[in-house]
Amino acid sequence: MTRPDPIRSDLIAGITLAAYLLPAGIADASLAGLPPEAGLYACLFGGLVFWVFCSSRHTAITVTSAISLLIGTSIGELSNGDAARHVALSMTAALLVGVFGLAAWATRAGVIVNFVSESVLIGFKCGIAFVLASTQVPKLLGFSGGHGSFWERLAHIGRHIGETHPVSVMLGLTALAVLLAGKKLLPARPVALAVVVLGVAATSWFDLHAQGVKVLGTVPQGLPTLGLPALSIDDVNGIVPIAVACFLLAAVESAAIGRMFALKHGYRFDPNRELLALGVSNLAAGLGRGFPISGGMSQSLVNESAGARSSRSGLIAALILLAIVLWFSGLLRDLPQPVLAAIVLAAVTGLIKVKALQRLWQFNRAEFTVAAVAFLGVLGQGILRGIFLGVILSLLMLLRRASHPNVAELGRVGNDDNFGQLADDERRRPVPGAFVARVDGALLYFNAERVRDRLMELFGAREGSKVMVLFLGSVPAVDLAGADMLIELHHSMSARGIDVRFAGPHARVRGALARAGMDEAHIAAYRTIPNALADVAADEPTALPR
Repeated sequence: MTRPDPIRSDLIAGITLAAYLLPAGIADASLAGLPPEAGLYACLFGGLVFWVFCSSRHTAITVTSAISLLIGTSIGELSNGDAARHVALSMTAALLVGVFGLAAWATRAGVIVNFVSESVLIGFKCGIAFVLASTQVPKLLGFSGGHGSFWERLAHIGRHIGETHPVSVMLGLTALAVLLAGKKLLPARPVALAVVVLGVAATSWFDLHAQGVKVLGTVPQGLPTLGLPALSIDDVNGIVPIAVACFLLAAVESAAIGRMFALKHGYRFDPNRELLALGVSNLAAGLGRGFPISGGMSQSLVNESAGARSSRSGLIAALILLAIVLWFSGLLRDLPQPVLAAIVLAAVTGLIKVKALQRLWQFNRAEFTVAAVAFLGVLGQGILRGIFLGVILSLLMLLRRASHPNVAELGRVGNDDNFGQLADDERRRPVPGAFVARVDGALLYFNAERVRDRLMELFGAREGSKVMVLFLGSVPAVDLAGADMLIELHHSMSARGIDVRFAGPHARVRGALARAGMDEAHIAAYRTIPNALADVAADEPTALPR
């Protein structure tokens, strides 16, 4: 069987990807409150360099709805209606994201993307979808949109629903129906590009502009002047929190996309290289009068399904955008705003993961609650605060889990030297005269006392035990507070005539305990639980737990 030519496959995928990037760039620029060419410049300049540095063969670098809306809502408050200042601040945000990406790559900080939990992302994206819809529904209905929070925009729609423009609604709903049908029936085809072409043609055929339908307007032809925005240091400092939020979104989304494709196609994904690619491409986008960019899920899926074999497809797509910007951008002038709104609304449907929410509800109500809080945070506090709320929630979930390591009393399984948790369904026998326990997790400053209290609680229920065996083989690390807790436990129990024995500690744990001052004879005396129990009398009758 003849294998497909990888260059030909990348060429076809690049053409298909460009057909998706064009409407996405224009639509997301409107979300960011920027002229349409800003979205094209961002995809163009970012795409020209991303493919050189990325480790993913299928990730497409692009503007995204979440980041675009974040730029539009947050920077809009700083620019105070000054269009030139809005562009300059957006460029600065992209440059800062680039700097953060390079710094994260240089320090090999790819692990940071794991600190935002999937539960938070699910709720955050649902909130983004509702906010996006509130910004686009007025355009679809043919009247001006409102400002402020999601609830203020919603109230604005309710107050002005009587101003709905019939031709705009018909045009927008038709475009939306075609896009949703294409998404379902033709998932790997550039339906959005076809809708753009038909929308531009309809403006000419039916003279829609004369009928009151708003159109995109003039899109400058040619490349912009590359350079740094003229802003003060105070302006740059003011935009740092927005850039941090954009970077977090971009890093998490790009890493999730890269891992998904690497797992599917069997190649290695390097999150640190992806941070390098993200940093360089955002620097290019910022210098080219664009705004922050990221790996885009829908565009990357289109790239893969179109047959991309390597990251060269992204370069081909960028070169096609270059040709459009140089020679054909004037054709976009008559694109109807309701069609543009329909493109955004069709993309919004991919952000609401109903099945993921159902799965969260079934798996763990606490994680569903976290997703709900992230969702309501975006709606109530705005996207920027919603992002940081999501990060804080993720860290709190991580700390909560780490602060509650499982502490289990162990019993002998049958007559073997195997031990298991007594609370499990299988019937297990406590060891006569001894208390055996295991700690599942690191012993750190914020959980050491909790672990000690739990050990003493379990030990208190096992009357007559003269030996305490603590299995440390499932403890990956111990800090100074954790080591001090174990040393204090050893001393206090010894004072009560209880022999404390540590079984199976790893080399890292042994080293930490030695540096904290524990006698090495106590640290490495027993490799296994049976070794620690070898001299404990086993002839006392013990009832099986009920």
